[in-house]
Amino acid sequence: MDIIKQLRDELGIKTEQAEAAVKLIDEGNTIPFIARYRKEVTGSLNDEVLRNLHERLLYLRNLEEKKASVLSSIEEQGKLTEELREQIVAATTLVVVEDLYRPYRPKRRTRATIAKEKGLEPLANIILLQMTNHAVEKEAESFLDAEKEVGTVEEAIAGAMDIIAEGVSDEADYRIHIRKVTYEEGFLTSTAKDESLESVYEMYYNFEEKLTKLAGHRILAVNRGEKEKILTVKITAPEEKILLYLENKIIVRQNPYTTDILKNVIEDSYKRLIAPAIEREIRNELTEKAENGAIKVFGKNLEQLLMQPPIAGQVVLGWDPAFRTGCKLAVVDGTGKVLDTVVIYPTAPQNKVEEAKRIVAGLIKKFGITLISVGNGTASRESERIIVDMLKEINSKARYIIVNEAGASVYSASKLAGEEFPNFDVGQRSAASIARRLQDPLAELVKIDPKSIGVGQYQHDMDQKKLSEALTGVVEDCVNKVGVDLNTASASLLQYISGITKAIAKNIVTYREENGRFTGRNQLLKVAKLGPKAFEQCAGFMRIQEGKNPLDATGVHPESYEAAKGLLKKLSFNTEDIKAGKLSELGKQIKDKGVMAKELGIGEITLTDIIKELEKPGRDPRDEMPKPILRTDVLEMKDLGEGMILKGTVRNVIDFGAFVDIGVHQDGLVHISQLTNKKFVKHPLEVLSVGDIVEVKVLSVDAAKKRIQLTMIM
Repeated sequence: MDIIKQLRDELGIKTEQAEAAVKLIDEGNTIPFIARYRKEVTGSLNDEVLRNLHERLLYLRNLEEKKASVLSSIEEQGKLTEELREQIVAATTLVVVEDLYRPYRPKRRTRATIAKEKGLEPLANIILLQMTNHAVEKEAESFLDAEKEVGTVEEAIAGAMDIIAEGVSDEADYRIHIRKVTYEEGFLTSTAKDESLESVYEMYYNFEEKLTKLAGHRILAVNRGEKEKILTVKITAPEEKILLYLENKIIVRQNPYTTDILKNVIEDSYKRLIAPAIEREIRNELTEKAENGAIKVFGKNLEQLLMQPPIAGQVVLGWDPAFRTGCKLAVVDGTGKVLDTVVIYPTAPQNKVEEAKRIVAGLIKKFGITLISVGNGTASRESERIIVDMLKEINSKARYIIVNEAGASVYSASKLAGEEFPNFDVGQRSAASIARRLQDPLAELVKIDPKSIGVGQYQHDMDQKKLSEALTGVVEDCVNKVGVDLNTASASLLQYISGITKAIAKNIVTYREENGRFTGRNQLLKVAKLGPKAFEQCAGFMRIQEGKNPLDATGVHPESYEAAKGLLKKLSFNTEDIKAGKLSELGKQIKDKGVMAKELGIGEITLTDIIKELEKPGRDPRDEMPKPILRTDVLEMKDLGEGMILKGTVRNVIDFGAFVDIGVHQDGLVHISQLTNKKFVKHPLEVLSVGDIVEVKVLSVDAAKKRIQLTMIM
């Protein structure tokens, strides 16, 4: 197989783009580095295309290795024909390679191998040839052998039938056809083991849907129901059609002695050997496809969450709500430093509301708190009510926001949190995290395992290695898009920078602590284990504010410094003008970018990127994202009515819709059918992203079931 051609066709890119990307990956370059600083080479392939290319490259190389191993094994057995070689070489999936290899794979002892050991293969061949003029019972008499434990004619015929059944099952062409027919015409069915049992799977208690139309979330839901032993799940195939196909392939002569036996063999082969294996394969394939879809949605949601704009320069009160153990508070200054922590008990069972208000009002006054960041867990709405009342009573201009606290408890109990806040308990750490994730979501959320951030569905049911790799890739892309301040970034943040390992990230922090601030990117080469290759990969993503070279505060890579300086000189500027903000119109002063790029000895794409960086040094792509809604009042479910129009924040996007925070304890669901009436929506991600601020109308409120149905169609 020509892997480059395959990648080109699958991804819809040019041959030279595929070749360049593969070469760069093989040379050890990271995806963020290739996407950002090797645009000239790849023709500006973005990080998403590059990650898909990398994933497919690994699969296709694995496929080629499997083919080589299978060809070698069959050749060693002396059974490799030219036709079989061509079939294996042409295979495009591992499943087809396995089908072709099945007859030659070393087998464990089966009913067929035992029958062969008893010398019954010639009898099987007589039946399969369909040319005998005698009853099969008569043919079987000559195969009776007490030593080989073939005592009766019936035993001999049964053994021969087992041999034929396995041969039919091993025929690759039959399997490929049956798998195709089963998938195209089959149904997935699920039934309840106990219909009287109340569960979240009730809609699947008597469920049937064509395999070709099955949505990913349904596949994952029935899988979970089956795992929890609530559902029985199976695939129903067009059995009669498949048996007729096999009969037409195998019964080539109408022989009264063999036809009925072969029909029985075909039915046995299909029901006992082929159907269960194909059902397993199709369900695995459906699950893998559903998982890939869910991972993609999780990744998109995670990206939107991480790329939410930071609320910089404000003193924030982090509020981790709880009942029995009290609400943990942490005051965090504009740089993320914790100034004070305290525990209050305004909620049940203590209900010390007035005392809590007094303490919080004192903190607001003492530290000049402008924002309160409240976790959305247990007791968050009770806390919200107290905050709103208190802000009105003290006439404070501070505002509050409910933040998704998913993963805060995971972080607060982690070794990392222990190192960061050695004198705090888990509640204090959690409150600090809730405050900081409002100030800089990316810097705070990278400290948490992406799987624990809670913007996916069925994440615990899927391949954890694949999920981790995909989500880590998303975090890497986000961190590198934004870049990091080399003098303030934590090791948790630095480890996601292109070319930086966990060990090197810790070494950077250690170097900083021992030698003071970095004043130039070149100092990175003095960090233990950070060699020239790692420097090449990471340098452009590291920012140094107020350093010796103003270019170090931009996204211009050190390899392009000479070109950047040359550009500035040609236009009568110098690097000091970067800091002074005098370059905002730089691009307009260049009459012909092609000519300028040639004069500077760089590509036009690189020149465009340099201009963008010099015009807006240290620009933050998150500034273009929607800002979070800051609230001053509270709503409850009883306040909602049909037709009410509200602003809300998209908290999670899933296959069948999106959950929107409209300011009450329960997020409302906008079903996929209620997203828009202007076009057909295949997936909600086409219309919405996590963090989007949307206007919604209340369709219905079910207080008992805590369900709010919303629409975006006004």
